[in-house]
Amino acid sequence: QVQLVESGGGLVEAGASLRLSCAASGRTFSSYAMAWFRQAPGKERVFVAAISWSGGETYYLDSVKGRFTISRDNAKNTVYLQMNSLKPEDTAVYYCAARAGGNMYATSNAYAYWGQGTQVTVSS
Repeated sequence: QVQLVESGGGLVEAGASLRLSCAASGRTFSSYAMAWFRQAPGKERVFVAAISWSGGETYYLDSVKGRFTISRDNAKNTVYLQMNSLKPEDTAVYYCAARAGGNMYATSNAYAYWGQGTQVTVSS
């Protein structure tokens, strides 16, 4: 069982940066692939970024490539999402997700564990 707690969201202006954190409980964090998804009001939850258990592989939504960076610190049981050059269309609730097995997937149904979400609002 893994419990996930996100933090770091907020209200920023376009062009600003934010770093989201997701703290995980459990002794087997290093064996889990991790991902970030987001859900804008009235829209479906969509994939943003994923990272393999080792951190050696990452995968991104096309629209965030070059602006967002996912990383992890297995010693701290934490995964991060560094978001630069934020745009109003990045406004959403951001969710952290985990799956056992270490392989990355871009579909939400591949992830068994979810955090409660953190709001990111980008004003124009």
